[in-house]
Amino acid sequence: MTPIVSIIMGSTSDLPVMEKAAQLLNDMHVPFEINALSAHRTPEAVESFARGAAARGIRVIIAGAGMAAALPGVIAASTTLPVIGVPIKGSTLDGVDALYSILQMPPGIPVATVAINGALNAAILAVQMLALSDERLAADLAAYKEGLKKKITKANEDLKEVKYEYKTN
Repeated sequence: MTPIVSIIMGSTSDLPVMEKAAQLLNDMHVPFEINALSAHRTPEAVESFARGAAARGIRVIIAGAGMAAALPGVIAASTTLPVIGVPIKGSTLDGVDALYSILQMPPGIPVATVAINGALNAAILAVQMLALSDERLAADLAAYKEGLKKKITKANEDLKEVKYEYKTN
């Protein structure tokens, strides 16, 4: 099975965040790979990865990084594939530094950016991109979204059972 999504993180310490993307892709039966590459510690490997990703069959890249968060932008500079950046919350600036680093790309080098620690949304966005040309995946995505709707409907029904003296509904 050849991966079509690549999940890249700056360090394996980012795995607790990025595994949410991996789990959704796994649940949707989307072949993926996971690697740790650092824009600052292994720049040659990052460039080589990005330049060769499309030829290997990768169609979307999800790149998570904290602190200076150069990884998604460096990857985007070396490929024409869509790159989705996941800012990872760090220990000093709560991920805002990573968010700004990923968001503020120069013209011509876009990186789609999700919320801080938003790896799940990154995977959903990747699936939405892939579903444009995959009917099975489009149906699975529609079922996933319907499941989200049903969860909220059920939660609202459950709230009707919560009693307070002045609650009117």
